Amino acid sequence: MTEKDLKSETAAVIPAYQDEKHIGDIVSRTRKQLDHVLVVDDGSSDQTAQRAREAGAEVISHNQNRGKGEAIKTGIEHWFAAPNLSCGGVDRQIAWVVLLDSDGQHLPEEIDRFLAAAASATQPAFFIGTRMNDVAAMPFIRCVVNRYMSRQISKLCRQNIPDTQCGYRMVDRQLAPDLLRGGHRFEYETEVLIIASRKGYRIESVPITTVYSDQVSKIHPLRDAIRFFKLMWRYRKLRRIDPSRS
Repeated sequence: MTEKDLKSETAAVIPAYQDEKHIGDIVSRTRKQLDHVLVVDDGSSDQTAQRAREAGAEVISHNQNRGKGEAIKTGIEHWFAAPNLSCGGVDRQIAWVVLLDSDGQHLPEEIDRFLAAAASATQPAFFIGTRMNDVAAMPFIRCVVNRYMSRQISKLCRQNIPDTQCGYRMVDRQLAPDLLRGGHRFEYETEVLIIASRKGYRIESVPITTVYSDQVSKIHPLRDAIRFFKLMWRYRKLRRIDPSRS
């Protein structure tokens, strides 16, 4: 399949929370790359949803903050929904979904890099951005933590994933039922890598630009670190019980 064909069958999902400052610009730039753009407003109290609509996105709003994982699931279900699913999504012949953040850390102009990678793939693959080729622009502590977490997750997935914490991703329809599992908040993005690996997907890294905007991170270091270690403990325990499922 050519990149042009892939582009016509690809939609964007942008989970957003309290991002009224950046969301309009991100939506406008994403719409120059893809015809179908959905913003999932995860219970924002500001004008995030309004700014996204004004920029031309479809918008689904959660009535309260449920976490990034739930926002991503809502978006995936919207584009890949079967008739018996509850979100009311419609099958629009979308075969792929690109996931990108709403705060400016992911350049919509680099969506073509994911399309090119998918067009050349020879086996089922889950595409994830990697910023580790450009660590000079990454804060030192984030770089250290990212490398540590990526090593741990790579061991569980039994394949090298240099930047497991990157939220810029491209996933296909066949994996959709499994992507509706997993955690509710930031740990979701880690868990789906394990899920995809166990389903036989190759995790392919796509080099992207490292960008840090003026947006304050929504990650809670202590709370989300606890969730991460609980996740690791659960999957390591599962591997000890049944090595064939790791």
